[in-house]
Amino acid sequence: MTVHIDRSLFVAGDPARLDPSQISARQRHELGAIRIDRLARHLVIFMPAPGDLERLIAAARTDLPDLAPLRTVQRVMSHNPDSVLAIAQRHKFDAAAPQGEGFVACLMLNAAGLAALKVGTFDAADPPVAMLAGQHERPAGIYVWAVYARRRLAGGVGLVFDRLSSPNYQGVDFYARAATPEGAGLLTTLGFAPPSATQGGLYHFARGSKPEAAPSYDSHRPGGHGTSVAVARSMEDLARVIALRSAVYMAEQACPYEEEFDGNDLSATHLIGYVGDEPAGCLRIRFFADFAKIERLAVRAEYRNTRMAFALVRAGIELARVKGYRRLYGHAQKRLVGFWSRFGFRVFEGAQELVFSDFDYVEMLLEAERHPQAIGIGVDPYVIIRPEGRWHRAGALDRSRTRAVTRPSVDRAVAQ
Repeated sequence: MTVHIDRSLFVAGDPARLDPSQISARQRHELGAIRIDRLARHLVIFMPAPGDLERLIAAARTDLPDLAPLRTVQRVMSHNPDSVLAIAQRHKFDAAAPQGEGFVACLMLNAAGLAALKVGTFDAADPPVAMLAGQHERPAGIYVWAVYARRRLAGGVGLVFDRLSSPNYQGVDFYARAATPEGAGLLTTLGFAPPSATQGGLYHFARGSKPEAAPSYDSHRPGGHGTSVAVARSMEDLARVIALRSAVYMAEQACPYEEEFDGNDLSATHLIGYVGDEPAGCLRIRFFADFAKIERLAVRAEYRNTRMAFALVRAGIELARVKGYRRLYGHAQKRLVGFWSRFGFRVFEGAQELVFSDFDYVEMLLEAERHPQAIGIGVDPYVIIRPEGRWHRAGALDRSRTRAVTRPSVDRAVAQ
């Protein structure tokens, strides 16, 4: 059976029709909170390698000759790797050389792309990159571009939709078209509402307009309540850090000024912890070639009965992982080894003990999993030039790309 979702996209099944009973009621009605069902437990999803993608597209083309060209799919994936996810049976999966048996492809549309989709001017066969959201951008809508999954792989559709319920995609609505009655049946089974005039003839799954979840290191908002964390970005923020550390280390622990303010503060990232709007603690992170060093954790005495220290450390670990670091290193006071162990730090083999500023320390190391949204070469380049710790939000330079290229300073120099 071949079920067309879009002219360039489809679901392929075994000779029998895709059985709606294979898709749970929760999957039909809660795409934003899909759980791994009986089928999905035996499947894995992953980002296909270039060679594997080429093979999958070639296999799919056997069922649908007018499938989008490989180069088009590659172009979409290069802009947002989350756009295509391969599906494989777990018992056949080889992590060293992963090969997919099916795939799900989605177009992550920005506001312009969603508007074009609704009025019928969006070219799904050759999607313009200017209408697509990058990997670390929150899309305005998700268009189900292609589903190629034989019956044993049907549960993989749920796994992919579950992946698209991460904070970056949470609450973003799904859209699709059905070119055949089978495709319409599949979308209805999944819980999509039938086309309406207001949605431009699109099947639509509304997940609700939930507020975008901020990462732990950018959770502070002026006027808020409770515990929150922010990256220090201004001289006033740095003054807060200096005041906090002076109160804790110089006043309480009698640390000499030149030892506390050691010349590294302008080459580091600082996190400030707040209780309401009151600065309550801080943490410093320095970055080296293959590890990040977590240090200078300070919490004011009146806030040590709160979870402030835990919030700061967790935020620091997350920020370092988003920057691509998987090895986090620190010098823990011996009396606080148990505290740092709660986050996964350990005294590693060969760790050295040291003494400075009148306290005894030991080296500790945390080896973390790769963050799913780790920043590296190949991501949307606008993400890399956003403010520190605000990679999840479009910044001033993102907005400037809508202006025409005029090169004012260069053109003035040439004119002179």
